[in-house]
Amino acid sequence: MCVVDAVAKEAAVARFLREYPQAGHVGRDHPALVGCADAAWSRIPGCPAGIPVLLHGLLDQAAGPEALRVLGNVLVDGVLHASAAMPTALPFLIRLAAAPALAVRPGLVDLLVIAAELSQPVDADNERQVLLLGNDCDHPERERCRVAFAAHAAELRALLEDESPPDGLISADDRECLLKACA
Repeated sequence: MCVVDAVAKEAAVARFLREYPQAGHVGRDHPALVGCADAAWSRIPGCPAGIPVLLHGLLDQAAGPEALRVLGNVLVDGVLHASAAMPTALPFLIRLAAAPALAVRPGLVDLLVIAAELSQPVDADNERQVLLLGNDCDHPERERCRVAFAAHAAELRALLEDESPPDGLISADDRECLLKACA
C-alpha cells in the first residue's frame, strides 16, 4: 500500500513554502481560520508543522490549488486512511468550504467527502473490510474525525443546505455522505 511518510510530507510543505512564500501571510484574520495557529500540530504524529501555512494558502488565489493538493496529501495517509492530523484540520476545512468566494471550494468539498468516507467505522466482523481498512482500534483518527464532524455539524449542514452554491459543487451522493458524517 502506498503511504506518504512524514519526511515526504515535510518536504512537500517545504517545496510549497519555497514556491509560495506569501501564502502563510494571506487571510491572517479570516474567521474560518481562527485558532489554526494555536492548534497543537507539532504534537500530532507525522504532522508537518506547516499545516497552518497550507490552510492560509487556500485563501490565496495563486497558491490555493497547490495548497489544496499538498494539504490533501498531508491529511491522507494513503488511499484508504486519513492521517492523524485530519481530525484537527476538519473544523478549518468545514468553515473554509462554507466560504462562497473561495476559488478552491470545490476541492475542499471533495476533501471533506474523502474525510467523511475514511472516518466511517469498520465492521470488525467483516474480514474484507478489516483487511482493507484495518480495525478501528488501530485507527483512532476515524473516531476523532467523527467527533469533529459532529462538533461542526451545524456549519456543515449550513453548507449543505445553502441553495446558492454553484451547480455541481455538491453532488447528491456527496451531500448524502456529508449528512451521514454529521449525523
